[in-house]
Amino acid sequence: MQDYNPREIEPKWQKEWEKNGLFKAKEEKKRPKYYVLEMLPYPSGRLHMGHVRNYSIGDLIARYKIMQGFNVLHPIGWDAFGMPAENAAIKNKTHPGKWTFENIAYMQKQFRKLGISYDWDREVATCAPDYYKWEQLVFLKMYEKGIVTRKTAMLNWCDTCKTVLANEQAEGGKCWRCDNDVALKPMTQWFVRIPLYAEELLEDIDKELKGWPERVTHMQKLWIGKSEGALIKFSLPCKEGREDQVVDVFTTRPDTLFGATFMSLAAEHPLVEGLSKGTPEEANIKAFRERTSKIGRMDRLLGNYEKDGVFTGAYCVNPVTGLDMPVYAANFVLMDYGTGAVMAVPAHDRRDFEFAKKYSLPIKEVIKPAQGEQRTANGAYEGPGTLINSGEFTGMGNEAAKIAIIDALKKQGVGDKTINYKLKDWCISRQRYWGAPIPIVYCEKCGIVPVPEKELPVSLPEDIELTGEGGSPLAKLEKFINCKCPKCKGAAKRETDTMDTFVESSWYFLRYCSPKYSKGPVDPEAAKYWMPVDQYIGGIEHAVGHLLYCRFYMKVLRDLGFVEFSKSNEPVKHLLTQGMVTLGGSAMSKSRGNIVDPDRIIEKYGADTARLFILFASPPEKDLEWSDAGIDGCWRFLNRVWRLVTKEEGGRKREERLGNELERWIHKTIKRVTEDIERFHYNTAISAIMEYVNYLCANHESRVTSHAVETLVLLISPFAPHMAEELWHLTGHKETIIKVKWPSYDPEKVKEEKMLIVVQVNGKLRDKLEVAPDISEEDIKKQALASEKVTGYLEGKVPKKVIYVRGRLVSIVV
Repeated sequence: MQDYNPREIEPKWQKEWEKNGLFKAKEEKKRPKYYVLEMLPYPSGRLHMGHVRNYSIGDLIARYKIMQGFNVLHPIGWDAFGMPAENAAIKNKTHPGKWTFENIAYMQKQFRKLGISYDWDREVATCAPDYYKWEQLVFLKMYEKGIVTRKTAMLNWCDTCKTVLANEQAEGGKCWRCDNDVALKPMTQWFVRIPLYAEELLEDIDKELKGWPERVTHMQKLWIGKSEGALIKFSLPCKEGREDQVVDVFTTRPDTLFGATFMSLAAEHPLVEGLSKGTPEEANIKAFRERTSKIGRMDRLLGNYEKDGVFTGAYCVNPVTGLDMPVYAANFVLMDYGTGAVMAVPAHDRRDFEFAKKYSLPIKEVIKPAQGEQRTANGAYEGPGTLINSGEFTGMGNEAAKIAIIDALKKQGVGDKTINYKLKDWCISRQRYWGAPIPIVYCEKCGIVPVPEKELPVSLPEDIELTGEGGSPLAKLEKFINCKCPKCKGAAKRETDTMDTFVESSWYFLRYCSPKYSKGPVDPEAAKYWMPVDQYIGGIEHAVGHLLYCRFYMKVLRDLGFVEFSKSNEPVKHLLTQGMVTLGGSAMSKSRGNIVDPDRIIEKYGADTARLFILFASPPEKDLEWSDAGIDGCWRFLNRVWRLVTKEEGGRKREERLGNELERWIHKTIKRVTEDIERFHYNTAISAIMEYVNYLCANHESRVTSHAVETLVLLISPFAPHMAEELWHLTGHKETIIKVKWPSYDPEKVKEEKMLIVVQVNGKLRDKLEVAPDISEEDIKKQALASEKVTGYLEGKVPKKVIYVRGRLVSIVV
């Protein structure tokens, strides 16, 4: 019997798997496919145990599905563009491409050391021109269809990273990369009109995403934010010499229109600056806008700040009361929700109430609360009721009044029913070098001109100077900027912004289906076979960023004629959002310096021990606290399995006929492990294997058979594949274990046999209990003391003794 030595076993089998192309996938129409995928890793340089958790889960699923007979696609690639590479290049005085590919090479070795079952022939890097060429083509097609547009808007700006950030990248007013403050800044940028697909994205959540966690779909619904209401026009009489204007306001509460006493505009609303220009309020407005720009968008959404506002000096007219309403700029109004203008009804809105109290503005009640309904803590009433002080609508229920008031506004030509979405255009412009160039040319004569398809890709120049100073480095490279206009052939200039890296990650899973395809982003036939992704694994932090964008992008590719693998083109069937691995209470992160290096763990314990611990220590959706003691325990367990199997094989003296008890244990364990894998309860699946090992070890002299041991090796193989492969061959098998069919169980043989237990009180028979043969002593005592036939003889007294004679009786002494 040799000792368990992962340093020898693991490299041996990794080479063997690769030599035999064991995990290379190809389309086989007659076999059921299964596409398992972990979210695209960023090549940061080194994996930590948080990464290992993600990829171990994917590998377990892939191996399990192969053994079930599926044709499995399990690919890997690299989310290789982005600011970290550029910042690292500046810091280390190197090129981001060199830094990126050095990191990729190192991480490839780490993945191979872990024995992850990737099809390396399908590997892609998003920074490769033959990858981003296709998203440049998609950009041009979207521009042709009006899905992409260029406009000026207030955007999140990180002054440290010197670039625009999407709303999802600036939560809490902090940059997602450097954690520094983000400010709002007016900029002309390129936008993708994702709200064009808002309704379909919303509808398909309930129709198509039944395999997604409810909290993710709930977050997407909130982010899309569908609201039904009215669009109401408020006239804005201007001073002499200026034309009167109209302010459009979206509201979900037209029933409260008679209670509107002032108007609130977002700080970024184009009217704010114009209304105050040349007035005593101009300086106050300027200072207010600067203050507001420093509040993060999420904080503004959640109200985590003091309500602040400034009078613009202007008044608008309430269309139903004729009241002149003062117009304020207010920091709680968002330009990207509704129209950026809010009719303020302080009696029936908490924020409006606080604002009105602070600035001594009128409060007019127009809804009488329904019976039993309560006002908010500050005195506003936001619930249902009957209209009061509302002209001809007084006395109506508020729901009926919503319809009636909208009809009246429509007849006057000052309002109508409408639908609003919180989801806003996706800004994809980034003022950085290391990204996919936007394929647009600017010509003084022709204006905005798309780069012709035959000239794609617009490649990043390699001879670039990175200083870290403001603006795009490409804007300083004359030979890149200066070009000929594709239309008139005159002098023109290239766009120097690059695309948001979320564009690359919105379709990479599609490229894996046919990574060498040269006629488009994907071979449509390959996509029809492999898509959608059957099981996707990644973090909850991508719920309203990547996971929303990739859904949108697939629908766009369908409508542009690139690929249609289903009517909805939803890319992911089932989603698992795994928890983080923490150390000292914080998520592992290179920037925090609290990572556990997998190389060190593999060197000491082997990859199988690292994988087993990361799968055993916690359910996958929960956070996992790293524990050196925990990994020691998993190491000892694998050694125990090794000794059990190799000792039994060495002896060869076992009786091959299964006893009933052993047979029941085998089938019961297969059932538990199979069901727990299917529902992602990997920790309890491993617990079931551990219990089975305990049973086999306790009975190894007379009861264990080759079949019992081989079942153990098969069940543990997705968790500890290298050791299982070695043990499988040591037990005399020649075929690789992953080609062996996953064991099945007989439902009849997992039915629990019952045993009869008598219960005595002070030596006299009082009850008989039918229980499972493997019931614990604690549980049988609980059942005996809870028996109705027994409790009457206890007379409310606490027993002096409760004795269990295993398999026979419970004796209670009172």
